[in-house]
Amino acid sequence: MREEIYRKLSELGFPNGGDGTTEELLGLWRSWYEGNVSHFHSYRVYNGQKRVLCRRAGLGMAKKICEDWANLLMNERVQIRLEGEREQRFLDGVLQENRFFLMANRLQEQKAALGTAAYVPRVTDGRIRIDFPSAEGILPLSWENGRVTDCAFAGGQRQGDRELLYLQVHHRAEGRYRIENLLFERDGDRLEQLSLAEAPGFAGIPETVDTGRSERSFVLDRMNIVNNLDPASPMGLSVFANALDQLRGTDVAYDSYVNEFILGKKRIMVKPEATKDFDGAPLFDADELAFYILPEDSGNESIIKEIDMTLRTAEHHEGIQDMLNLLGLKCGLGEQHYRFERGSVLTATQVISENSVLYRNVRRHELVLEAALKELTGILLRMGNDLFSLGLREDTEVRVDFDDSIIEDKSRDFERDCRMLELGVIGKEEFRERWRK
Repeated sequence: MREEIYRKLSELGFPNGGDGTTEELLGLWRSWYEGNVSHFHSYRVYNGQKRVLCRRAGLGMAKKICEDWANLLMNERVQIRLEGEREQRFLDGVLQENRFFLMANRLQEQKAALGTAAYVPRVTDGRIRIDFPSAEGILPLSWENGRVTDCAFAGGQRQGDRELLYLQVHHRAEGRYRIENLLFERDGDRLEQLSLAEAPGFAGIPETVDTGRSERSFVLDRMNIVNNLDPASPMGLSVFANALDQLRGTDVAYDSYVNEFILGKKRIMVKPEATKDFDGAPLFDADELAFYILPEDSGNESIIKEIDMTLRTAEHHEGIQDMLNLLGLKCGLGEQHYRFERGSVLTATQVISENSVLYRNVRRHELVLEAALKELTGILLRMGNDLFSLGLREDTEVRVDFDDSIIEDKSRDFERDCRMLELGVIGKEEFRERWRK
């Protein structure tokens, strides 16, 4: 579908920034995120007579990793603080109305899975709304040094039996940004353009908006990982893009673990003459799976023979743990982040030191996220002035306070600072700024 959207944009005179590499990668990452990879989770095995269709059991670690990165980067304790009180009240009102931190947490999970996310403010019915498209709805049109300057954002909507595609195109015209609002009806992979007045809910949206600003009105947010698979693309890289072999290894080990119990199930082999008493009445329940009736010509086999295979649980447990250690390391979470216990995957809860792999990677990804949140704040302040003439200070200082309690021992740090305050090493103002923000 992205290729068809790019084709339509080309017909309308917009530069075409699409290529097949990004589309192919997004499809691959999406399949791992959903836990259903073609020709891997569904496969065939030859049993000597025919090829049998099998379903590989999986741990769903791609999604679990993305959930963990979302909770590390954007949770309920993250705060955006502004120097001005009026600016802070305005920002808090817009973010609360858009359920920003809930939606942003979900978007961070999508960003970890597909590499890129976006925040796109717009005005609807006199109110500021924020759209949260994931990578599949982000179509860069032009960029400079990896910074996207012109971009289209796609969002789907169903109305009755009609499937609509709403497209916002942010592009520069004579040094100023203009936003084109386009609507299409989707028929399979074909798109037929409609006027905005033809669909309920779109009539109040102007076809063209001149922002009058040289700054862009959208923000792109990426994982802070160099895109080694498509270096020319401005799109980001999935957090597990270079760990697909480890994802396969984890699922292969777990599938073998599950099959160990299926194939090693205790069975009792019974000759036909032992299934009935002297009067011909059945001795065993015909629906009982523990018993297997041997054929008549079963030779010198015992009348009743127990088959009880030894399960290799310890070997499988060790193998799965090794795979999880490699996977966590390749995805930036550290070697001991996951533990396989009692048949399920647990997340390590110990405090992580400042020199650990996870601590450094969280700080690394926060650099990009912090810049994105600050840029979004500036856009919202400009929109407040342009649309509502609120007289907000657009250059007010913005600070993003991330939740470090996950990766730091806050109680230990607090006790240390209390002791330093008692000794006069730090003052009350510094202590209050550090702990009361």
